[in-house]
Amino acid sequence: QVQLVESGGGLVQAGGSLRLSCAASGRFSSINNMGWYRQAPGKQRDLVAEITNGGTTNYADSVKGRFTITRDNAKNTVYLDMVSLKPEDTAVYYCNAYVNHWSIRNVYWGRGTQVTVSS
Repeated sequence: QVQLVESGGGLVQAGGSLRLSCAASGRFSSINNMGWYRQAPGKQRDLVAEITNGGTTNYADSVKGRFTITRDNAKNTVYLDMVSLKPEDTAVYYCNAYVNHWSIRNVYWGRGTQVTVSS
C-alpha cells in the first residue's frame, strides 16, 4: 500500500506565500506523474499543477506565474510553492501520484491539506 502525506497548509493573508509538501511512502517500483488538485466548498476538484518524473510541468491558467510545482525523486516528494495568494485560492489541496508496482500502475490520493487565504 502507498501513502501520500501532505503538509504545509494553513491560514495566510492575501498576497502571502505557502509551501505545500507531499511525500509518498510504501512499497513500489517508481512514480510517474505527481500533481496537486484543489477543491473549494461546493465545487469540483480541479487540477492545480502536475509534474512528470522528468520534470515537465503543467499548470491551471488561474495559477500560472504564481505557483511552482517541483519534485525530489530521491525523496518521492512533490512540492507546491504558492506566492501572491488570493482569497479564491482557498480550498483543500490534494496531492496525487501515479505509482508503479512493477507491472501495475495505480493512482493514489492524499487526504488533503486546507489552505485559507484571508482578504
